[in-house]
Amino acid sequence: MSDSDSKGFSEGLSASKGDPRVLVVMNAALSTMLGWTVVGGLSYLDVVGFNAINVATAAILIFALTYLVTMS
Repeated sequence: MSDSDSKGFSEGLSASKGDPRVLVVMNAALSTMLGWTVVGGLSYLDVVGFNAINVATAAILIFALTYLVTMS
């Protein structure tokens, strides 16, 4: 790539805000996977039980936290 191509790409990337629905879906999917991992690790340590309600609660808390941090 020449220098002028990379400048154009950088300007286009910084000007693009993207579709917020994609960000929400990605946040939900990644929060669920992280919640699954956290609850799985805590259940391995016998801190909490591994069930769907605990995973969903962790995912909702992670989702809300990341949404607040990124949108503020």
